[in-house]
Amino acid sequence: MQLSDFSFDLPDELIARYPLDTRSASRLLHLNAKGEHSDLHFTDILDLFEDGDLMVLNDTKVMKARLKGKRATGGAVEVLVERIFDQTIAHCHIKASNSPKAGAELFIGEDGVKVTVTGRHENLYIVEFSQPILQVLDTYGQLPIPPYFNREAEDIDTVRYQTVFNDPTKIASVAAPTASLHFDEELLNKLEQKGINKAFVTLHVGAGTFLPVRTLDIANHIMHSEWCDVPEATAKLIQETQARGNKVIAVGTTATRALESAAQACSGKIAAWTGDTQIFIYPGYQFSVVDRLITNFHLPESTLLMLVSALSNQENILKAYQHAVESKYRFFSYGDAMLVDKVIN
Repeated sequence: MQLSDFSFDLPDELIARYPLDTRSASRLLHLNAKGEHSDLHFTDILDLFEDGDLMVLNDTKVMKARLKGKRATGGAVEVLVERIFDQTIAHCHIKASNSPKAGAELFIGEDGVKVTVTGRHENLYIVEFSQPILQVLDTYGQLPIPPYFNREAEDIDTVRYQTVFNDPTKIASVAAPTASLHFDEELLNKLEQKGINKAFVTLHVGAGTFLPVRTLDIANHIMHSEWCDVPEATAKLIQETQARGNKVIAVGTTATRALESAAQACSGKIAAWTGDTQIFIYPGYQFSVVDRLITNFHLPESTLLMLVSALSNQENILKAYQHAVESKYRFFSYGDAMLVDKVIN
């Protein structure tokens, strides 16, 4: 398939650059297994899910990963921490007027925390901090909100660009699992009261989620690597859900990628698994775990749009997106939501 097969026109005014006042107040476009769509509200999932269904959510937490600093010569730099390996070593993106070489020293914040470039790993810099990284991020970091917001992070993002169920011990993402931003405690409690089960996976979202696909033939695209964990308790709940004929509902593309990565690694059946994944899901992919997907509206020609097109199909998704544009749904991280059912072939 060609990259242009996943193109659509999106008016700029439909990009949601701020969240709604209430998390669960978003609209919901339901695309059913026959490819038919309907306009609903997000809280209508209470009527769309059945007793015994299982929602799988990503419990990662977003780091304040963006750091502003300067070189020894005074030139401005920006460091985006992508992945932490121990207290002081990380892989980072660095923006500067000239690419820093190994041995270059950068300085962050008023105290001039030293960051030393020690080498490269693919498109990332290997750096060493003179102080514990999480401590530096907490003191000087900004939330790395998506580039299409076209603004600096604000106080509202500190709360609303995190899920209500994030695990503070799993602070390692540079982007939120945004489908989960629609859930507040009230809605989660109502789902539990109805008999909808929930389980957690962890996938630490990397900045690669925003990178464009640069190959005309999408089959030639190589995905960025992200760390994920599907724990034994979650795998067991999925197995039990499948055995009784209920649905496994992935909340977000990151949860989807974690679940399907675990299944791929375990001969097509869900099992506990931890590791790096570069899974690329696009039309033609056969899902082993996910029956339904809650997701936001994605960028044209993005790998995320390709993933949702694999669960339904490209024609259904693009028709639904065209309807969403015409009906003025809100797009991207702070936008409205879709519920996509696996298509009946």
